[in-house]
Amino acid sequence: MTDSTAARPLEMDKAYEHRLVEQRLYEWWERNGLFAPRDDAPRPPFVISIPPPNVTGELHLGHAMFVAIEDLLIRWRRMQGYQTLWVPGTDHAGIATQTQVEKLLEREGTSRQAVGREEFLRRTWEWKEKYGGEITRQLRRLGASCDWSRERFTLDPGLSRAVHTAFKRLYDDGLIYRGTYLVNWSPKLQTAVSDLEVEYEERNVSIWYVRYPVRTADWAGPTAPWGSGQWAAGATEFITVATTRPETILGDTAVAVAPGDPRYAHLVGKEAILPALARPLPIIADEYVDPEFGSGAVKITPAHDKNDYEIGKRHHLPMINILNPDATINEVGGPYVGLDRFECRKAILADLEREGLLVKTEPHKMNVGISQRGGEIIEPLLSEQWFVRTRPLADLAIAAVRDGRVRIVPERFEKVYFHWLENIEDWCISRQLWWGHRIPVWYMPDGSIVVPGPDEPPPAEGVQDPDVLDTWFSSGLWPFSTLGWPDETDDYRRFYPTSVMETGYDILFFWVARMMMMGCYFTGQPPFHTVYLHGLVRDEHGRKMSKSFGNVVNPLDIIEQYGADALRYTLVTSGTPGQDVNLNPQRIESARNFANKIWNITRFVISKLGNLPRTESSKVTAESLQTAGYTLADRWILSRYAHLVAEVDRLMEGYNFGEAGRQIHDFLWGEFADWYVEIAKVQLEGDEQRNELTRRVLFTVLDGSLRLLHPFMPFVTEEVWQYLTEAYQRPDPEPATPFAGLGLRTISYATYPEPAPLTALRDEAAEADWSLVQSLIVAIRNVRSEYKVEPARLVAATVVAGDRADLLRAQAALISRLARVAAGDLVIVNELAERPRQAASIVIGSVECFLPLAGMIDLAAEQARLQKELAQAEADVARRTARLNNESFISKAPPHVVQREREGLEAAQAALARLRERLAELA
Repeated sequence: MTDSTAARPLEMDKAYEHRLVEQRLYEWWERNGLFAPRDDAPRPPFVISIPPPNVTGELHLGHAMFVAIEDLLIRWRRMQGYQTLWVPGTDHAGIATQTQVEKLLEREGTSRQAVGREEFLRRTWEWKEKYGGEITRQLRRLGASCDWSRERFTLDPGLSRAVHTAFKRLYDDGLIYRGTYLVNWSPKLQTAVSDLEVEYEERNVSIWYVRYPVRTADWAGPTAPWGSGQWAAGATEFITVATTRPETILGDTAVAVAPGDPRYAHLVGKEAILPALARPLPIIADEYVDPEFGSGAVKITPAHDKNDYEIGKRHHLPMINILNPDATINEVGGPYVGLDRFECRKAILADLEREGLLVKTEPHKMNVGISQRGGEIIEPLLSEQWFVRTRPLADLAIAAVRDGRVRIVPERFEKVYFHWLENIEDWCISRQLWWGHRIPVWYMPDGSIVVPGPDEPPPAEGVQDPDVLDTWFSSGLWPFSTLGWPDETDDYRRFYPTSVMETGYDILFFWVARMMMMGCYFTGQPPFHTVYLHGLVRDEHGRKMSKSFGNVVNPLDIIEQYGADALRYTLVTSGTPGQDVNLNPQRIESARNFANKIWNITRFVISKLGNLPRTESSKVTAESLQTAGYTLADRWILSRYAHLVAEVDRLMEGYNFGEAGRQIHDFLWGEFADWYVEIAKVQLEGDEQRNELTRRVLFTVLDGSLRLLHPFMPFVTEEVWQYLTEAYQRPDPEPATPFAGLGLRTISYATYPEPAPLTALRDEAAEADWSLVQSLIVAIRNVRSEYKVEPARLVAATVVAGDRADLLRAQAALISRLARVAAGDLVIVNELAERPRQAASIVIGSVECFLPLAGMIDLAAEQARLQKELAQAEADVARRTARLNNESFISKAPPHVVQREREGLEAAQAALARLRERLAELA
């Protein structure tokens, strides 16, 4: 027996304290290897590869969301007997990690260029070893049941070999090439970045209108120097363009207008003269131009704008790059060489105004691309880079979803997936960094290129490409490279393809699609059979969390205050697949209260179990249910439990985890705790045989419910289950446990309840009969509440039940206790000759119940109170009616105000009717 009781009291404390439980349990789970896949599992492998967080990262709510969902999946399948494996790991995060180390060097008064590549990489590995484990420690705080013995890092030797192999194969197959194309350029980081690393913000900017002189027979170009104020002297015709980036004027190679635009038709085919540089620009017609935007004429800068780049290719225009890597103006910039791009903007605008070429400036709103890592405005830049030809890969990824080998949940995202892959562009995979997988390409003295395989020595006389691969390249290989691809490792043979990929829908394209392309291409099969997409975690008002809003929430703070179970349960049950989650603090508090409720329920049940064996043999079976004297309430709760198991099974298999968790909550709290536990208190006052049957029901339902809940709230369920089953006191696992060789007992390997064995417990008649009893009790409680009867006071009741009278008489003891009706004053009859006077009446289907008011309240005082409320209600109805009859109010008030007043009148009229009813009962 492996000790699971370190610091655990032999008896449950009065209150649940997550701070005393969660860390102790997690260390016990991990120390005993409970997260490793079991060789003796009766079902096949079920595998998830964790979306690898950045090695530099700290826990945020996105991590908390994926851990809550993936851990739920793994724990559920583990309990079902699958050979589960959750592969953990971290991503080297090229830009983020390099930035951290560069900041460190900067504080030391040096730089990466100064220390050199080899020393910089040594320092980066040193930094990674010191700080890189924080994110995995924090994932443990959430309860992630990963097999940490298989933890991977994207720069590990095995994964690096996989990256090298993939590059070599794609290159040899003609799918990797080097070319000059437009990329997202981060001037601060001085590297190309992926689309995912660009965030768009709507900003208030300006749009400037600039006149370009047109070359005419009597004006061939400027004769005065730029800045003299006479540069365009003599020009007789101009074409005005609109731009939001005046500095890019220096890279213009054409002016474009819409075909057939009557304002400019006579200019098409002529030349404009570029301000400052006097470069001749052809005036062209292109369908892209919107004649309604700006002046209807646009400057074309193919090397610095995506749309202009496409126009440039169509019209075979030269592509002139005006920027150095740090976004200063390069040698083609004439008088502006060396200026920062925004300094250049100011200078060129001043010069344009001096030359009389700046027509006007207008405010404008537009989305501006911001570097996620550098924080500066991204610059579209023509750059020589390495690319992957994605069309053949995308076709494979599309086919895997279309033919049903891969399922996307929710299904509506298939259209988004197909649209992106069908319109995919070639993928820029090179980054001008030092930290990452260095591109395995050598340039030879004779100008040739050599790409050796991972087992081949590099050419001695060659020079290796200085760039590294985009982090997403290695991430695309993640699901199968973590298992040992391209070598035939035991893990690879056993566990590939992985079963599920769970991720936020915002990276469906950038990561999931790339994993699909890579997996299908390199292995011939997709890397998972299901893609489950969740939404963003937003604040309680639905806003995206950001530092600018001041609404960023630290998951560790939530865990400290409420516990990991509360956070996990809230995240999973606050929405449906693919929807964003609004994180309401009240829901987290409610989830914490639910954990406390589970603790208190278990304490009660344990206190009543007596000497009942805490094993499978004590559970209610279909056979025992038929032969023993179980009550209506027993049969009702067992039937409801069987119904719950069937619903949870259906919902979980359909990936509707939120609704499954909500139903478990509603059953445990609303049916088991609020009803059956109270019923059990009455039934346990019977003889020993009756007591034992109640104990069996309590044990059966609570044990099964805790198993259902465990994937959602692993800590509290493990702790109370250990007490409930006395698992920590008994060295031998149950014979029925599928992992008998484990040598310890844990709910992690307790069998998850399945519908089929419980079908015989379903009893629709018992549910219908108890529903009547329950409705009667609730109705009596409601009347007591309305009349403000003191809780300790017992009331009288006469129930007229017709053919349901025998049923209710059999439940009289429970009705009396739970509805606070005096046992001697509870009369249940088939018929009643005369309706009692001064009695509150309740109608439930064919059953009617009368509660004599004289025994509940001071009639005179109640009449006086109700008369006062009646007068107030009549005044309220009159006031609202008058307002709604006022034509001025109806015509001038906003529609939502009028609607609110109508709803208020309906509520006031309903309250007035209730008051009149109750006064009539007292009369």
